[in-house]
Amino acid sequence: MESSELQRITNWLIDGARSSGTPAEMIADVCEHLVEAGLPLWRFGIFIRTLHPEILGRNFIWRQGEEVEIGTVDFDILDTPEFAASPLRIVFEQGIEVRGRMDDPDSKRFPFLDDMRAEGVTDYVAMPMPYLDGSIHATSWVTRRPGGFSDDDIAAIRTIVTPLARVSEIISLRRTAEMLLDTYVGNRAGARILGGQIRRGHNDTMQAAIWLSDLRGYTALSDRLPAETVVQILNHYFDCQVTAIRGHGGEVLKFMGDGLLAVFPIDEYVGDAAHVCSRVLEAARESRASVEALAFPVGEAIERFRFGVALHVGNILYGNIGGGNRLDFTCIGPAVNLAARLEKITGRLGRTVVASEGFANVCRHDWHELGEFPIAGFSKAQRVYGLVEETPVVMA
Repeated sequence: MESSELQRITNWLIDGARSSGTPAEMIADVCEHLVEAGLPLWRFGIFIRTLHPEILGRNFIWRQGEEVEIGTVDFDILDTPEFAASPLRIVFEQGIEVRGRMDDPDSKRFPFLDDMRAEGVTDYVAMPMPYLDGSIHATSWVTRRPGGFSDDDIAAIRTIVTPLARVSEIISLRRTAEMLLDTYVGNRAGARILGGQIRRGHNDTMQAAIWLSDLRGYTALSDRLPAETVVQILNHYFDCQVTAIRGHGGEVLKFMGDGLLAVFPIDEYVGDAAHVCSRVLEAARESRASVEALAFPVGEAIERFRFGVALHVGNILYGNIGGGNRLDFTCIGPAVNLAARLEKITGRLGRTVVASEGFANVCRHDWHELGEFPIAGFSKAQRVYGLVEETPVVMA
């Protein structure tokens, strides 16, 4: 492999691979440049662990003449026989190189290489890719050239791995920040924070449908069950709502004990108010069905659950609120306050779903007027609507 070309590729990586628009493009460019420089590379893989509650890591696979494949791996893979017998397990756990030449009987200890052998592979090398924080990630390099990789090829690969790790780490840090923000504050808020809205007073006004819900009988539940059990119940209960909310274009902003605050922005990208509110109602119906179906075993008993959700539509102030250097990205305003007050009415009326007059007027479905109710903090009583399909159930 030409040393001048290797140095050019190395310098390009050190400079941040700025001519590549995405991680997949960067990987394809690196591999294609290496092949052009004389490295007999047929397949390349990069495996990056992530800081995510559900995903162990991401992988990018390049093959000659094909698009880069991008995949995710969940934590269950750690318990599989395939991973236990994988070269990558050794790389991750011991941080050492693993080589499997197909003409070496020792390569038989890795069943994964049988698939490689069937594709005409002659040599496989897995190399650790350490980040500056000490975490170990991995790369794999595969050739079909007779005789496998030469000593010079292996040396070139080792040279490339270090600058590749630096670029990969920068990309991973950005992605980790995005995922953590999505996990803890929601994707819309996360994007704004990464975009620079990090000072108190950075707020925007937007129109949105508002969702406020809580679990019926939560205080009594917390009193009679162990805290660990209550946490498990809350997680299952929130799953019943979050999937539906996100599936219909909403963003969960807050978990407040057993309460949940979500917003469904209304703008030209997602549709008008009627379209958005119809999706909110569908999310409420799906959540209602999921909560009704939720059965949680506690000892010999089965716990069943009910919840209430109030739906409203209006303008909200969305942004940073807090004190000192401790900020919260949330929404406030009279519309949010009204939704919170209406949610309390769901229990009094034995309803799962109630809507404000504003929401019911926008989302023209089968609503039943439940009456006018005085609302604390509001000068005028508010008309409240329920779904015709619902039968009131007043809990003792």
